[in-house]
Amino acid sequence: MKKMLFLFLAVTAVFSVSSLNASQPAAKYKKITVADITTRGTFRSKSVSGLRSMSDGKHYTTSERGKVIVMYSYKTGEAVDTIFNLDLMGEPPFDHFSNYTFSPDETQILFETDHHQIYRRSFTAEYFIYDRKEISFMPLSENGPQRLATFSPDGTKIAFVRDNDLFYLDLNMGEEHRVTTDGKYNHLINGSTDWVYEEEFSITRGFAWSPDSKKLAFYRFDESRVKQFNMTLFQGRLYPENYTFKYPKAGEKNSIVQIWVYDLTTGKKVQMDTGKETDQYIPRIKWTKDPNILAMVRENRLQNHIEILLADAATGRSSVVYSEKNKYYIEEIDDNYPVFLDDGKEFVLYSEKDGYKHFYLYDLNGNLIRQLTKGKWDVDRFLGIDNKKKLLYYTSSEESPLRRSVYVVSLDGKTKKKLSQQTGTNSAVFSKGFRYYINYYSSVSTPTVVTLHDATGRLIRTLEDNRELKEKVGEYGVKPKEFFTFTTSDGVELNGWMIKPPDFDPSKKYPVFFNNYGGPGSQTVRDNWSYGWNELLAQRGYIVVSVDNRGTGARGEAFKKITYGQLGKYETQDQIEAARYVGSLPYVDSTRIGVWGWSYGGFMAASCLFKGHGVYKMGISVAPVTSWRYYDTIYTERYMGLPQDNAKGYDDNSPINFCGELEGKYLLIHGTADDNVHFQNSVELMEALIQAGKQFEVQIYPDKNHGISGGNTRFHLYTRMTEFVEENL
Repeated sequence: MKKMLFLFLAVTAVFSVSSLNASQPAAKYKKITVADITTRGTFRSKSVSGLRSMSDGKHYTTSERGKVIVMYSYKTGEAVDTIFNLDLMGEPPFDHFSNYTFSPDETQILFETDHHQIYRRSFTAEYFIYDRKEISFMPLSENGPQRLATFSPDGTKIAFVRDNDLFYLDLNMGEEHRVTTDGKYNHLINGSTDWVYEEEFSITRGFAWSPDSKKLAFYRFDESRVKQFNMTLFQGRLYPENYTFKYPKAGEKNSIVQIWVYDLTTGKKVQMDTGKETDQYIPRIKWTKDPNILAMVRENRLQNHIEILLADAATGRSSVVYSEKNKYYIEEIDDNYPVFLDDGKEFVLYSEKDGYKHFYLYDLNGNLIRQLTKGKWDVDRFLGIDNKKKLLYYTSSEESPLRRSVYVVSLDGKTKKKLSQQTGTNSAVFSKGFRYYINYYSSVSTPTVVTLHDATGRLIRTLEDNRELKEKVGEYGVKPKEFFTFTTSDGVELNGWMIKPPDFDPSKKYPVFFNNYGGPGSQTVRDNWSYGWNELLAQRGYIVVSVDNRGTGARGEAFKKITYGQLGKYETQDQIEAARYVGSLPYVDSTRIGVWGWSYGGFMAASCLFKGHGVYKMGISVAPVTSWRYYDTIYTERYMGLPQDNAKGYDDNSPINFCGELEGKYLLIHGTADDNVHFQNSVELMEALIQAGKQFEVQIYPDKNHGISGGNTRFHLYTRMTEFVEENL
């Protein structure tokens, strides 16, 4: 769920009490329209995307229009070759591509076309292999759409999934081989993952090639015991479709997960030993540098005990080499856990064991060699390891929870250096071999700046500075976010930002609109660029505010995990106090404070409105969780435990149980085909509000998922919300 944060956070407003028409900006500024922020892309930053580093580490490629692949020199920044141009291919088998991957020797390109979304990260596609020497195309398979096509390390094979079974194509022989045969929709999955693993562990590819390309390790999900969720898909049909899929809600049964290894030479499949307990998670599998040893990450159902197992691929026998427990929970495991070094003797992982998220170096026997980073700040992202120079690259919030910088630390722990120089939010993409990196930087006052650097951090050139966009936004008069802090009644200092209207006059009083999210480990208060609905509302006379409550990220484990077992309690308290604090400012009209949010933010908006006792005049919830009993196992139980063990924590903090306390105007918005936060959440909230005798407004989007987009949908959505704000604040 927390991934939704970064998709929807461009929002918040505040209405100015002045002689100006509230819906019109001062005449000297251009007016921001809903179309500007939803359909025209008026304020969209330019960037350098679709970047692939070539094997030599001296060149990279980018794609253009889904038709052309151009190669550039890192050193000069100049285009040196057009590797592929679809328009010059005569009669190609597709008219555009959505993604591309080079074979390990870069003589072939795997193109992804005819992309059809399943859930947030999963999709089917048609794949074509392009031979750069022969200038010829070959379909990956002619037996139906495929998923997750991946070259073997030696480039002679491509593994893929179709209809819940695992296959591979032998490129030398042109033969398709079937690895599994028992895949069945809503029953058994081989080589991919179920809905909840995809959503909460961010994993869809459930297979991995061994380093020598002779074995395939793969997941097997038995989801037969998982209860089905039903959604009606209308789609203009006379008789709508009843779509069913397996979705485990908090406290319910999960899939039983097994890990198998298939030997391509013998055709033999061996099950890896993951222990006798089946009510557990295997969030990651990855090969060590030894093609006979598979690593598996095992986690208990409560996600407060994690282990790394090493398994013999030939026999399946495994042993635990690392174990860690936490009295609350262990954060979501990603692809960078653990990272095995090329020496085959050590691995790096991250942990919050000292109260902050840091990197640690271990040997393959599980002995700690050293802690690589340390301090009262959190590592943010792992960027890569230069095995030759023994250097680890990462971003962190060392300077401030509001900011991110790029750092490098030596694996001997003796040296650390900050590479990025600009204050704000930095991220980096390194070339193969770590000779160069491209830095992506922005701040509240600076749109994305893309720069090329060598590995020491030295600037080579600027690839994109978005100067035109920076000049353009000045014509609209909205000033950058202003950061502030305040201290709650519990003595906790919270960070926030506010956007004031153009020509702000401190002698006048303005209404305030809060932009909420607040979920575990998230952040809305960051020194980065965004320009959208927040600015539209500020231009129309509202002060837009956002505050990071307790439970949010980049401030250590204690600040984040205080919400454990009671999601919504401390977050709501903090947001209500933030509203009262802002309402006490001399230029704020405390009788006109509103709040809104999407997903977890929608849950928070409802919680604040229902428990605020008149602090808020209005609120908007988009796709909200209304009871944690309705949400999935992995996310909910990570932060709440099982509902069977924590009924009070679940029920005391779910808006659906506090509808009778609603004060103010309320707009509830949801898509009927939301596979993530089900429409059920809003339906049950409507019924509770009705039985409590509370009036409210509803906006339903037929056949729209959690993102509520497509066609004219986003324009309609933001128009509806803008009008609701202006009518009720």
